[in-house]
Amino acid sequence: MTRKTRKKIEVKKHTLRNLASSLILYEKVKTTEKRAKSVRPTVERLITKSKQDTLANRRFIFAYLPQKEAAKKVVEELAKRYKDRSGGYTRITKLGQRKGDAANIAEISLVS
Repeated sequence: MTRKTRKKIEVKKHTLRNLASSLILYEKVKTTEKRAKSVRPTVERLITKSKQDTLANRRFIFAYLPQKEAAKKVVEELAKRYKDRSGGYTRITKLGQRKGDAANIAEISLVS
């Protein structure tokens, strides 16, 4: 299911990659509800790929994430943390509306 945003494809791709790496590094990010719902499948796919430690999966993760610290954290730390879990690595919590433009705000975080 594709969510529509009013951005060019390149900008949207870079936004999702940066949001995914921020979520992995800080394990909790406040953003709009649409962005949180868009980045969730990406992060879950990256964590699932990291659980099967192959060279191809490592190269995919390191090529996808712009910050190498985030890629390293996925491969070394998160793969071990979620090795027994079969999915559902993220949680979205709705926080209400933003004051300035009334956009719906949500917090996406990694499940402990």
